[in-house]
This record gives sequence, C-alpha cells and structure tokens, in this order.
Amino acid sequence: MTPAEFKGWRKAMGLRQKEAAEKLGLKKRVIQYYEHGHRDGKKVAVPKTVELACYALSVGVAEYDGKASKKAARKSPAPAKS
Repeated sequence: MTPAEFKGWRKAMGLRQKEAAEKLGLKKRVIQYYEHGHRDGKKVAVPKTVELACYALSVGVAEYDGKASKKAARKSPAPAKS
C-alpha cells in the first residue's frame, strides 16, 4: 500500500488522522508518517498488518476473535498425514 493509497483509504472511510489512528491502534504521528511515506528523511512503508487492518475496517470488521470463519475453514487444506 503506497502512501497515497493509505491516505485515500482514510479519506474514503471519512476518518480524520486521529480517528484512523484510534481504529488502527496507532498514534496519529504514525498515520502521518504512512501518509507522507517518510520520517526524518527515511522511507516509511505501510506494514502488511496495517494494510490488512485497513481492509478489515473497510469491509466492516472492527474486531476479530481469532476464530476462522466457516468459509475460510472450508478453503484450508487438510493436514498432511504422516
């Protein structure tokens, strides 16, 4: 996810930087780093975990209990037998 895509996600969700930070469990300053793509002259990438959290929030998932959905469980391959 590029900085522009991250900022676009936030704006599409109608969130201010502080609100996005709260929903993602981050500090507002980190949101700013991700949107600018750098911190103190060094490149800052949006981590995959944050990217996936953005997707989850965009489809209405605000919390997750760690259990796989029935749909996901069906797609999982059977464990290999020894």
